[in-house]
Amino acid sequence: MTTTPFTSRHEPGRRALLGAALAAGAVVPLGLASRASAATGSAPATGSGTSAGAPTSPTAKAATGAPSQLLISPPTGPHRVGTVDLHLVDASRPDPLNPGRPYPLMASIWYPARDTDRFPVARWMPAGVFQAWLAGAGFPPTALPVPATAGHVGAPVHRGGRPRPVIVFSHGAHDHRSDTTTVVQQLVSHGYIVATVDHTYDAYTQFPGGPVLSPDFTDRVPMSPSDFAADARFLLNAIEEIAAGRNPDVDRHPLPDGLSGALDLDRIGMFGWSKGGTATALATLADDRIRAGLSFDGPMQPTITTDLAKPFMMMSAVFTRSADPDAQEFWTHLKGWRRYLQLNGAQHISFSDSEGLIGPAAQLLGLDQAGVQSFIGTMDAGEGVRIQQAYPLAFFDLHLRHRPSPLLDGPSPSFPDVQFIA
Repeated sequence: MTTTPFTSRHEPGRRALLGAALAAGAVVPLGLASRASAATGSAPATGSGTSAGAPTSPTAKAATGAPSQLLISPPTGPHRVGTVDLHLVDASRPDPLNPGRPYPLMASIWYPARDTDRFPVARWMPAGVFQAWLAGAGFPPTALPVPATAGHVGAPVHRGGRPRPVIVFSHGAHDHRSDTTTVVQQLVSHGYIVATVDHTYDAYTQFPGGPVLSPDFTDRVPMSPSDFAADARFLLNAIEEIAAGRNPDVDRHPLPDGLSGALDLDRIGMFGWSKGGTATALATLADDRIRAGLSFDGPMQPTITTDLAKPFMMMSAVFTRSADPDAQEFWTHLKGWRRYLQLNGAQHISFSDSEGLIGPAAQLLGLDQAGVQSFIGTMDAGEGVRIQQAYPLAFFDLHLRHRPSPLLDGPSPSFPDVQFIA
């Protein structure tokens, strides 16, 4: 594989916009919610999570009508959502900051669940990590209670008639494994198991009992897309351990009941956003276990010049084939099923959870249309969320379940801003 150095083009600006889009929506809830809630980042009480068929508003409303909690856009599928965190250690790689120690990783597994009302609602990320992430984007670290997800921590797995396909997610540079939870819990609600991972030293993360770690913006610990791909492949190793009935969590944190028998290792896909999109391409090329790959606005740098015969779909907003020579070069090496979709009027962060949170920001702060567009572009935010929910599901349904979808055959009147480019 021929490569050129990775230079993280546009990544600091993307991170700042991501934080701004979310934190903007936090200002008014601060004044309306209790200070205790804002300070602790409390999630809704156990059993109050959303379920399939719930309204898709990204705010929860108190009896007075005042927003009391931000919610990640709820999924649309029939299954409830469970999640569990994993503390992993890759003994084959040294920790670059701690000589003599193995490389540590934090990951999460999201899965179809049952009996969820007995289990607590999962936060978007741990409170301390969320505060560090806000501070890193230039906002007060206690400005907002942590958004709630549709997941329930540790709920038992809902077993289907056969094991479920597995999808791995890789986040963008200087970010965190939760940044596309809208997509993750949508896939889970339709029967997939999704594993996400923090790319240590390029992520906001926290290990059990340890301090919050922020991304290394000085490149003291350089993390390339190849390193991200190595993390994803190691996560697949951990998933194989679980499928074999073993627990890879180094603290032996219990796994949800039924997880080991629910994983279909013959149907594995991967998707990633930005730097994680490039990592998805690299991992799909290198790992025979990954059958299909999806990139959200990946810069495809370093330049990839190896042919890939597996199904691959590129969805772009900023790193378009016309603007990014590396993306165009990668496209020419896709020799199997391929699609290239360009989101007209979108921004880089339109592939993140901020797309669904910008609505509350506009409503709560009285942002005019120009203010909204400065975050997510001119594409309608509601359409942006529906794109996140529809197209990844259609892609993985086709290539991991052999379920065709007209969404992948050409333009759809339901999604006027999705442009198919040959």
